[in-house]
Amino acid sequence: MKRGSLRVLLGAAPGVGKTYEMLEEGRRLLSEGLDVVIAIVETHGRAATAALTEGLEVMPRKAVNHRGTALTEMDLEAVLSRQPAVALVDELAHTNAPGSVNEKRWQDVEVLRAAGIDVITTLNVQHIESLGGVVEKITGVVQRETVPDAVVRDADQIEVVDLAPQTLRDRLAMGVVYPAERVDAALSNYFRLGNLTALRELALLWLADEVDSALQSYRQEHGISGTWQARERVVVAITGGPEGETLIRRGARIAARSAGGEMLAVHVSSQDGLRGAVPGALEAQRTLTESLGGTYHQVVGDDIPTALVQFARSVNATQLVIGVSRRGRLASALTGPGIGATVIRESGDIDVHMVTHAAAGSRFSLPRLKGGALSIRRRILGFALAVSGGPLLTWLLTAIRDQDSITADVLAYQLLVVAVALVGGIWPAVFAAIMSGLTLNFFFVEPLYTITIADPRNAWALVLYVIIAILVSLVVDRAARAARHARRATAEAELIGTVAGSVLRGQGAVPALVARAREAFGMSGARLVAESGDVLATDGEPLLNGRHSDVPIGERATLELHGGDLDASERRLLGVVVAQLDAALEQTALQETARAADILAEADQVRSALLSAVSHDLRRPLAAALAAVGGLRTAGAALGEQDRADLLDTALESLNTLSRLLTDLLDVSRIEAGALAVSLTSTDVGDVVLASLDELGLGPTEVELALDVEVPDVLADPVLLQRVVVNLLTNAQRHSPVGTAVRVTTSVLGDRVQVRVIDRGPGISTDRRSDMFTPFQRLGDTDNTTGLGLGLALSRGFTEGMRGTLMAEDTPGGGLTMVVELGTAPMVGDDDAAVAERRGVAS
Repeated sequence: MKRGSLRVLLGAAPGVGKTYEMLEEGRRLLSEGLDVVIAIVETHGRAATAALTEGLEVMPRKAVNHRGTALTEMDLEAVLSRQPAVALVDELAHTNAPGSVNEKRWQDVEVLRAAGIDVITTLNVQHIESLGGVVEKITGVVQRETVPDAVVRDADQIEVVDLAPQTLRDRLAMGVVYPAERVDAALSNYFRLGNLTALRELALLWLADEVDSALQSYRQEHGISGTWQARERVVVAITGGPEGETLIRRGARIAARSAGGEMLAVHVSSQDGLRGAVPGALEAQRTLTESLGGTYHQVVGDDIPTALVQFARSVNATQLVIGVSRRGRLASALTGPGIGATVIRESGDIDVHMVTHAAAGSRFSLPRLKGGALSIRRRILGFALAVSGGPLLTWLLTAIRDQDSITADVLAYQLLVVAVALVGGIWPAVFAAIMSGLTLNFFFVEPLYTITIADPRNAWALVLYVIIAILVSLVVDRAARAARHARRATAEAELIGTVAGSVLRGQGAVPALVARAREAFGMSGARLVAESGDVLATDGEPLLNGRHSDVPIGERATLELHGGDLDASERRLLGVVVAQLDAALEQTALQETARAADILAEADQVRSALLSAVSHDLRRPLAAALAAVGGLRTAGAALGEQDRADLLDTALESLNTLSRLLTDLLDVSRIEAGALAVSLTSTDVGDVVLASLDELGLGPTEVELALDVEVPDVLADPVLLQRVVVNLLTNAQRHSPVGTAVRVTTSVLGDRVQVRVIDRGPGISTDRRSDMFTPFQRLGDTDNTTGLGLGLALSRGFTEGMRGTLMAEDTPGGGLTMVVELGTAPMVGDDDAAVAERRGVAS
């Protein structure tokens, strides 16, 4: 049975219109006579989206009962039984309710495709597995529902449903995406203009890379070696010489001339036609490349021009930048045109830029030998020298011949044999020796112009010619082999230096080592897999079902190299890379241990600060309580009832204040020591807010409530959360102008719930907001009866202990807004639309 196709409508953010586009495409296909059904769709209460479902067959949802809650999911069995030609499946990243056939909806889609059903689905870019970390840095929201990259890449079509960021914000403000009560929180958080712009760029770049990968696969499958200039790619050849910076900057300028242009700097780490690299220069040039937005690559190749051109073709480069040779005119005349001319000849349709620089032609350098022991080219040159040099020498000696010149003639032919041996090795030398002996006998030994060996000494002379040629050739061959080994050792040393530098750089060392290993050994892909099965780093295109070599990295991980077998020398070098990888993984573990130690050290510092800072604040209520109790004891019955009551009230108030201060101090100590006891349960935020108001005795005139009844429960400690809200309400009420009510709102954004306590007071400048969460800071609050200045420090500690955040923002129109953000409690039974909206994945 033919496997069904997959079409993915990819969006940068919720609300760009993916579901709308999917339904419109379904209606179009239905009008063309195809059997189309809606397997599942989430309209999120949008009338325009719901109207598009009319006329399309909607498959009934399957009811799933989970812990007494009725849930609905796509009925996979019903769709398979119905066997439509095309199924519309919304929200590919959705997690199915427990008890479903598959855990994830993308797994349901794979089943439908295996049954021959074509699928059209929707997906937001933040749900692509490899982009989760990037999206979290942009938005601050952790994506718990993801789709493996391999599933998305397997799609037959991927189409970006695009909408300008400001247009999306306008739609959000009009209530098209979310209900009105959620708009303010969404606009000020996930849907900030910068977030949307970054997500849009991420979606477009991911699709561009996917298209580029598909293009590469197509060219490989069809044997297309020519360059297709779909995107400007500039390869810069660097040697580690002084000209490197000039070449890199020129390459960056060329790449910047076109949108989406890329620069790739490559260093061939075997022999170097322009001599060896200056120590440290390659690392400096690597840093410069990355600072200009390019990438650095290192390949091992015995022939520099071939290696450069092959690398350029492998990345579908459009332009190649190389430097003018640093050899002088004499060296060029003796050794030929050099690398530049060879690259130009072999580049084909790749444009080659020969860039001049200050070091061009600055000094003479001896040519370096190429190839293995002796290359084919050198052997051909040896034969050519024997064939051309013999007749030329014979003509010259014949012109100056006399009866006493036989000794000089013999030495001249011997010199020719040695020269041929030096150039071409043993076989050209043996050929030259035989031809020289025969020529000497024919032209210079009586009887002339005949080849006769009347004297045995002439035969011995010919044998000696051959022996001398063989001996000289063996010396040349041994020298060539030694040069080859030296070049190999140099290449290995350069690679080892590169990977060692990656480890020393610390951050990103593991991915860099994996990338260098793949490039150095010419593999198509490489993966570093932890013992748990997690992929720690990947580079290239690993063939998950193809042949690969597994190399253990201690007991921590395994390095997979895809694309070919390694010989003995490469495995020896691989051992060095493995050792560096092991060191990098160990360094990562040590850094985590060091961070834990830093936390303990900071906790000790805070405890010391607590002990030194609280003496005065504790002494005041204690002194007041002692004075009141002492007055009662001394005056006794002489006091009136009112005086006695006043002293008792003073003592009670002071002792209560002292109790609160001690409780706050102990809580701060536990927070800083990481020993705060937190019991996380499913908690109703509205109940906590109301309980806080009751504790403070605040009514409608002091606090205005705007609680969203659809906000889900949060994962929190209700006791600690109430203390946080009480502290924030107390501060807000203290700083609000008289007659102005504090406003408390709740809202949901993605999989997070926000509680906002809003006042209209003087606010706090942005540069001082970090100080407000430091213990013993009052920031201008001169009321010494209000405590130690621990309220906000405790509130942030309690919130972080509940895996949330506490932030301060400006209130529009003046004032300060304190935002408590907590994660929603695990819920596997929501209505799908509510789950989607809460997690920020609405189409």
